[in-house]
Amino acid sequence: MAIEIRETTRDQTRADLRIALEACAVRKIFRPARGLGAGGVAVRAVDDVSLTVRRGEIYGLLGANGSGKSTLIRVFSTLLTADAGEVRIFGYDIVRDELAVKRLINRVSVEASFFKKLSAMENLIYAGRLYGVAPDEARPKIREILRRLGIDPRRVSEPLEKLSRGMQQKIAIARAFLTSPMLLLLDEPTTGLDIRSKREVQTFVRDLRDEHDATILLTTHDLDEAARLADRIGILHQGRLVAEGSASELCARHGTGSLEEVFMTVTGRRLDESDDTGGGAGTE
Repeated sequence: MAIEIRETTRDQTRADLRIALEACAVRKIFRPARGLGAGGVAVRAVDDVSLTVRRGEIYGLLGANGSGKSTLIRVFSTLLTADAGEVRIFGYDIVRDELAVKRLINRVSVEASFFKKLSAMENLIYAGRLYGVAPDEARPKIREILRRLGIDPRRVSEPLEKLSRGMQQKIAIARAFLTSPMLLLLDEPTTGLDIRSKREVQTFVRDLRDEHDATILLTTHDLDEAARLADRIGILHQGRLVAEGSASELCARHGTGSLEEVFMTVTGRRLDESDDTGGGAGTE
C-alpha cells in the first residue's frame, strides 16, 4: 500500500520538521448554557496542558472517562477552539493556519458517522473524493487497507447498517488512513472491537508509522493498548497532564512494576473510575 508523504513548505524550520505537534498551556472550559433557569457550573475539561509529539512518534494519551482526552483531541483537530493556549502542527498554528492544518491531519473517533444505506466501498470512495483522491486511485487503496484490517472482501459491498459496530469502526479507521495524513489523531480507535480485531488495528497502526513516516496521537483507557503501541505516554487526570514518559520510564520513575500501578500512583484512582466531575459528555 503506497502512502503519499506530503512535502513540507519551505518556510518551516528544521525544528518544525522534527515536531509534529506542539501544545502550550491549552485550556478548554465548558460553561453552562445561558438563559432562564440555567444551572450547572463551568467545567475545566482541559487544564493548561502542554505536550510535544515528535515526528514519527506514537504518543498515547491515557486517562479515565472524563479526563479530557477527547476534548483535547477535538481541539487539536480544529473541531473545538481552546479558551487559552497555543497549538502548532508541523509549524502551523491551528487557528491562523486552519486550512493548512486540515490538509495534514485526520481523526478517528468512537462516534464516527456514515451514510448507513451506502456500502463500505461507497462511503470510502466518497470520503476519498472529498480529499481529492480519485475513485480509480482510491479503490485499490481501500481494498488493501480493509484486507489488512481483517475485513472480508465480500462484505465491502454491503450497506453499512448491516455491518457490526466493530466492523463499522474498522471502516472509520480505513477512512482516516485513506487520506494519507501526516498526523493521525486516533480517539479510542479500538473501542467496541473484539480482541482479534483490536490486535489487527494495533498492528496496522504500528505498521503505518514504521513504513510510511506517519505520526500518531492515540487516546485510550486501555493500559495494554498504551503499552503495546505508544513510544511515549501522557497520563491525563481531571484535565491535567500529570505524568509523561515511555512505559518503562514511568514505571521506573514511580517505582512500580506496571502502568496500572503508575496510573493509581499519579491519579489516586483506578483507570475504570470516571474522572467526570459534572462536565457531561463533552469532557471525555
